Amino acid sequence: MVFNLSENNSKPRKHKLIEYANGPSLEEINSTVEVPKGKGFWRTLFAYSGPGALVAVGYMDPGNWSTSITGGQNFQYLLMSVILMSSLIAMLLQYMAAKLGIVSQMDLAQAIRARTSKSLGIVLWILTELAIMATDIAEVIGAAIALYLLFHIPLVIAVFITVFDVLLLLLLTKIGFRKIEAIVVCLILVILVVFVYQVALSDPNWGGVIKGLIPTADTFSGKRSVGGETPLTGALGIIGATVMPHNLYLHSAVSQTRKIDHSKEDDVAQAVKFSAWDSNIQLTAAFFVNSLLLIMGVAVFKTGAVKDPSFFGLFQALSDTSTLSNGVLISVARSGILSTLFAVALLASGQNSTITGTLTGQVIMEGFVHMRMPLWLRRLVTRLISVIPVLICVSMTSGQSAIAEHTALNNLMNNSQVFLAFALPFSMLPLLMMTNSRVEMGARFKNSLWVNILGWFSVLALTFLNMKGLPDQIEAFFGDNATKAQLAFADKIAYVLIIAVLALLIWTVYDLYRGNKRVADKLKAAEEL
Repeated sequence: MVFNLSENNSKPRKHKLIEYANGPSLEEINSTVEVPKGKGFWRTLFAYSGPGALVAVGYMDPGNWSTSITGGQNFQYLLMSVILMSSLIAMLLQYMAAKLGIVSQMDLAQAIRARTSKSLGIVLWILTELAIMATDIAEVIGAAIALYLLFHIPLVIAVFITVFDVLLLLLLTKIGFRKIEAIVVCLILVILVVFVYQVALSDPNWGGVIKGLIPTADTFSGKRSVGGETPLTGALGIIGATVMPHNLYLHSAVSQTRKIDHSKEDDVAQAVKFSAWDSNIQLTAAFFVNSLLLIMGVAVFKTGAVKDPSFFGLFQALSDTSTLSNGVLISVARSGILSTLFAVALLASGQNSTITGTLTGQVIMEGFVHMRMPLWLRRLVTRLISVIPVLICVSMTSGQSAIAEHTALNNLMNNSQVFLAFALPFSMLPLLMMTNSRVEMGARFKNSLWVNILGWFSVLALTFLNMKGLPDQIEAFFGDNATKAQLAFADKIAYVLIIAVLALLIWTVYDLYRGNKRVADKLKAAEEL
């Protein structure tokens, strides 16, 4: 059964468990949310607000937390500029993703599939599925640890409990898409309020924060090492955890939930404009959350006090008065409220990601391979697959010390992000090519010169940085005490993967160019008739 997510849901339609799908993106919710016409700015913005929140969730999920806090611990406010640059690039990419969905009435997966061969479509689908599962691993770890910290549930049981968030999803499918958006916004506010409270108590050096927003030569330095991390590796970690491919697919789909008249260019232009406002406002909130996480690393804890950057270590540090930086924090920490709020925010982050991850999975399956399954089944399958490596990690460290178990889970979460480095170029590059095409977007909505320049700079810079950081990410699989032979082997694997990524990118660009030219020729021939 596939559940209808529209507001006027009266009776669910019955379908086969897995069926062919080649209709509008997220057909059950496509064009279901009414928007006012001729009303004021704020009322119109409110009607378009929501999809940006679903997207912003991916920019503040559990995978971001340790990278930002550790970056603050090691380099003070130096990497604030990296969070700012990542957020600005995210705003640009998400604007293009929303515009693609609204103007072309296709999500990114559908657009890529329509302009590439079937074989390439399957390859890109598998690659994107792996990236979503890698993101899901971080969600499993974050939610399981939050349950352990809040309710003292053993980790193995907590991991299995995360599978049952499918029941939450079943409940949400009954209440309507606007209410889902509202729930996501509320959870984001919970996260934001928690960190605002903790940072306000710490009384940070706001001059240092503002100064850190300006990048310097040291920001991407690979020479100065603190705790085994250089500013470059810290920056790559923040970038890798911030800009993720599934957000582009998701935004290009959920931006189509608003009901607009596509025969009127002005209505389409209004939708693009207010979707951009919605996205930028929500991503600004995500920027503040990530900034607050880094500021926590600097101001809440004493420099170098957090020896364990895992969620366990951060929770413990927030209740350990010897690690905190001032008397106000110490007095509040004695009540246990700091650590409890941290765990609550972690749980909220994981549940938010559950909603968006499931919707994204449906988008890419329908778009790339034209298959649809119920949301609950989709969630159950991907979550069970994602749970396996977490359970293996927990079982392998069960007889070891608590620190060894915490470190192993933290390393698994960080290493799972390797797939994001693979998948990101295969969403960014097609997105840029599609939105810069007159065939896809028309003369009015084709990227402007400045958007195109900034877009190409962002795509090339992020692809380069991800590929540059790949050898270090592969080396991390061998642990902190890897031998020279293991490191050399890891580098060889990384270079082979980089070559494979570049070859696949060339194939993708060639197919997209050929597909776009084919459509352009057909349109030209039709005009000449």
